Formats: sequence, C-alpha cells, structure tokens
Amino acid sequence: MAPHLISESSAPTGRIQVAEYVRMSTDHQKYSTANQAAAIRQYAVEHGMDVVRTYEDDGKSGLEIGRRFGLQQLLRDVQGGRLNFSAILVFDISRWGRFQNSDESAHYEYLCTKAGVRVIYCAEPFENDGTPLATIVKGVKRSMAAEYSRELSAKVFAGQCRLVSLGFHQGGAPGFGLRRALIDENRSFKSILVRGQQKSIQTDRIVLVAGPSDEVAIVHRIYEAFLSRHLGENSIAAELNDEGILTDFERPWSRGTVHQVLTNEKYIGNNVYNRTSAKLKKPTIHNPPEAWVRCDGAFEGIVSPSAFLRVREIIADRSIRLQDHQMLELLRRLADRVQALSGLVIDEQEDMPSSVSYRQRFGGLVRAYALIGYDSGRDFRFLEVNRKLRASRPKLVDEVVRALRVNGSVRQHPDTDLLTVNQEWTASVVLARCFQQPPASLRWNVRFDVELRPDITVAVRMNEANDAVRDYYLIPRLDMAMWPRHVGLENSPFIDGYRFDDLDILGELAARVHLREAA
Repeated sequence: MAPHLISESSAPTGRIQVAEYVRMSTDHQKYSTANQAAAIRQYAVEHGMDVVRTYEDDGKSGLEIGRRFGLQQLLRDVQGGRLNFSAILVFDISRWGRFQNSDESAHYEYLCTKAGVRVIYCAEPFENDGTPLATIVKGVKRSMAAEYSRELSAKVFAGQCRLVSLGFHQGGAPGFGLRRALIDENRSFKSILVRGQQKSIQTDRIVLVAGPSDEVAIVHRIYEAFLSRHLGENSIAAELNDEGILTDFERPWSRGTVHQVLTNEKYIGNNVYNRTSAKLKKPTIHNPPEAWVRCDGAFEGIVSPSAFLRVREIIADRSIRLQDHQMLELLRRLADRVQALSGLVIDEQEDMPSSVSYRQRFGGLVRAYALIGYDSGRDFRFLEVNRKLRASRPKLVDEVVRALRVNGSVRQHPDTDLLTVNQEWTASVVLARCFQQPPASLRWNVRFDVELRPDITVAVRMNEANDAVRDYYLIPRLDMAMWPRHVGLENSPFIDGYRFDDLDILGELAARVHLREAA
C-alpha cells in the first residue's frame, strides 16, 4: 500500500465531499488508522459528508513531516488545486502532528485554509471555525500534543538509563563475537536472539553473552595480532578477508570494523550507553564522556581488561606522540598518494592519526588541508566567513542588550543568550549571512532559534561582505512559520514591514507604558 494517496471516489450530488487524513505513530498508540477511519466515516455520515479521498501515514512519527508522505501529498494537492473535496477530516489534533514547534502544525493547517479547504478535527470538543475560543483551545491542544512527546521521550530515556545501569542491553547490534540473550524477570536464561528478533514479553530483558567459539577465537586473534605482531587495523582486516572470514553482518572486514572490536568496551563486559543521542528527530550529537551511562562488569567479557587497556594506550599514543609538523607531513604524503583527501580516506590509513585527531588538533580538516597547501577543488571560504560571524556574535548581542536597557531591564541566559526583557517577554538574536546568488543577486537566510521559542527574533542582516551590519528584522513568533526561506534586497510589505535601519525600536519596545496612558 502506498504511503500517501490511498483512494479516490466520486460522491453523490448535493453532499459535501471531503478527504480524510489518518496517521498511526511508531509508538503503537491506542487508535490505529482503521479505528481513526471508522470514527471519521461516522462523523461524515452524521454531517452529510462523503469521504472521496484518503491520505495515510502508517507507522510514521508525528514529530516532523520528513517521512510523512501522506501529509506531504495532501499539502501538494491542496496547494496545486487538484481537489475534489472542500474539507479534510482528521481524528484529532495529535493525528495531525506532535510537532515540537506548534507553529509548524499551524502552518500546515494554514496552507489548507488559505486554499479554501477546512481542516476538521472530528474527536475534538470544539468547532475549528476560526473563533477566538477555537484558536485558543487549538493552541493549547497543539502544545499538549508536543509536550506528550517530550514527556514520553524523557520517561523512555530515564527507563533506558536505569536498565543500562542494571546491566541490560538497550538496542544496537551485539557486535562480532557477541550475542543477545533473552532472560526472564528472575535473570534465568531463555534463548539466544537472532538478528531481527525482539523480546515480546514486557518483563523479559536482554543481556550480551559470548557468541560462537569460532567468533570469540577471531576476536582474540585480532587482539593478538595488534599487540604481539604489531599489525595495524588495515593489515588485520586484509588477513581476515584473505581467509574469507566475514563480519557479523556478513561483509568484508575494513579498518573501521577491526578498530571497533579493538576499542568497544563491551568486549570487556562494560555496558556503555548514551555516547550519541538523537532525541525527538533532532540531529545526532556526540555526548561528552560525563554524560555516558555506564555499568562496568555488566556481563562476562571475552577479552581481558589488561589487553583492552594496552590496546587503548597504543591507539591514544598514535596522535599524542606526534607534533603538529609531523601530523601535517603524514597528511601531505597521503595527499600525494591519493586523488582526493577525505575523513574516510584518512581513517583507512595505517600508522596515521584519525580524521578526528586532525579536526581536534587543527580546528577542522579544511584548516589542516590549507596548512599543507592542499586544494580540494571546493570553495571553503564560507567556513572562514562563518568563523568570523561566530566571533562577532557576542558583540552584536551586547548591542541588542544595550538598546533594550535604554528603557527596560534585560536578563541574558548564560548558555543560550536568550534575552528576557522586563521579566515579561523574550528575544533571541540571530545572524543572517549574505549569500551571492547568480545573476548578481543577494539573499539572506534567517535561521530561527525554534527550540528557545522567543517572542521576538532580532535578525541581524549582514552586508554583502559579511563584515558589518546592514539592517535588522524584528520578527514576532506568530509570524515565524510564514517567514520565507530567504529574503532579498526588496521584499513584500509583509516582510520589509519588520525591517529597521537601527536598534532604536528595541528601546521603545522595552519601555513600559502606564495603564492610564495606554487607555
């Protein structure tokens, strides 16, 4: 079944033709798409409607629109005018989406209503008729839908951390030489899980155990080759591949897969969790060691701790013992041997620091490339521009603070720089870099701090050289969802109505007005 447009039919003359949108989340919520459709069809019958088109997202998270092809198709049809319906029936607010920015949910509904297509939430206790009461209730419901996901994420993460601290495995492949074992609530062994199998009983748990003896022997062989025969990861991988030995995913060995066996603490029985995280569909981030969740000695390891620590010391010493000029010389020799440098190419080399080491030592691979005179053929000047803009941002934030303090009080958050004015409203400062677009036109992108949810965003628009301020945009949160992807030199009155040549307006906004004067 296609994930977007499911069906289309004609309706009898005189009855209201509508479409339905149904979504089933990945967290197995109470209502399946079939149950939603049944409730929607009942609503349609009671209100003299015929459902002539169905859009469906089955097993798709409501946090973002990225893989919700049904909703994407619906919006394309509505905006393209390919319609044989005048309204869209949705079971409730949460089925439309649990967007973390409620303005995003409102934006998609606005695209429909702008095209003359109403969005009707069948199970909600209000009419979506645009009245102030409906708007307020709808806003609260959207916030509640988003908060549900945030609370659920926090609860799930806390539960996973607790289970990890008790020694239980939480997600991910076990690794070569290891297997996932299913145990019951009394920690009694039940079975070995094969790839793709999951536990089905809530009280069961999963732990890691030693795998087949031949795989365990190969793990020992990898450590022996590294420590006793002083072979690098590439040489070890070549030996294994020559003998036709495959990884746990039945693929040839590479430097990276050998390196994983040599460096992952699960081979000495330690359970380590939260090295990386990607909560609520946000980009994956690498967490610092102090944020990791650990349970040392969670299960019986297949490698001795002494061997593991010796390997770790050797790998760490690869880059520590090298001076800057030595690391650059190795990089220069590699550039002479290969057609193009990249992080992956660097990581595949024997007796050479990893790409991460170059990034940490020289502030990025591009900087290291420049130091050896390597030209990748790409224009990386924007990186230098971005660096200078980041360096100038504190000064620009200070200018905004000074403008606000002319008539008000300002508290600046130490981590996010979010400004709280008069303890009443908030402001965020963002820099809009200038881009040259052919033919000889300029554009600026405004990236909002959506997670901070400021009441006003002060967008500092830079000049063509990106070395001075051109002007400012003061954008209220209510209009963020409708802001265009980029602005030009001249824009619509809606956009340029928020443009100012200086920050004097901020002083006026921060000024308190006596009630008698306001009245």
